[in-house]
Parts: sequence; structure tokens; C-alpha cells
Amino acid sequence: MAATHAAEFEHVIHTANIWVKSVAEALGTEDRHLANRVLRTWLHTLRDRLTVDGAAHFAAQLPELLRGAFYEGWVPSSVPIKYDRDAYANRFSQEALISSEAVPRVVPAVTAAVREHLSPGQLERALAQLPHGVRTLLEPEPVPAG
Repeated sequence: MAATHAAEFEHVIHTANIWVKSVAEALGTEDRHLANRVLRTWLHTLRDRLTVDGAAHFAAQLPELLRGAFYEGWVPSSVPIKYDRDAYANRFSQEALISSEAVPRVVPAVTAAVREHLSPGQLERALAQLPHGVRTLLEPEPVPAG
């Protein structure tokens, strides 16, 4: 492999690692496997609730490796999948291999980490397509001042 191709590939891996590290920090853990698993689950559960166009627009903002994870296992003919807050939380818990009690803490942390890396307004456009109950689970609660 030419040195330039290796450098490009290393950059792709590095960029994905930055996102995983952000998720790990948001969760307060050094467990990169957990961070990767919850990020992948977050991407999949958002993707499946979006329209095909909405998913494509959102995915365009993702780094290459995460875009691949986003599309992994996607069935565009079956989206958007209609689910409410409880169904979302159950699916997230099962796919991420975390307790259902952890979902309300984990999901907003991942959302906050993802928001750091996207263009302004991109995440909000995707979240606007979600039902209110699911959206309130995904969006981190504002930190009180003082």
C-alpha cells in the first residue's frame, strides 16, 4: 500500500477514534468498547426512526467509518420505524447491552458527544423528525446555571 493511502486510512481511523473518545468521556468511562457499542446503537436507533432522505442527510456529516456503522444492517424499505420513547429505550438497552435503567443517562450523553462533532443545526434537523417522547430522551438536559 502506498504511503499516502496508508496515511489516509490512518486519518479515517483517527477521526472515528476521536468520536468514540468523546462518547467515552461523556459517559465518564475509559471503556472504549462500551463507548463504541453505545455510539453504534445511538446511530442505528436514530437512523431507523428517520426517513430515507433524513438518514442520508444525517449520514453525510459522519466520518467514513461511522457512516459505515450507521448504514450497517439498514433496510431503507422499512423506515421510518415507528416507536415511542419506551420502545426506543428497550431497543437501545438490548442493542447496546446496557440496563434499561442506564438508558436515560447514556443516551443524552451520546447525543451531547455527537453534537460536538457535527455542523451547527445538523443534529437538530434530524431530531426534529422524531416524536416528542423519543426526542426528549435523546436531547441532553440543560445544565443549570450557577
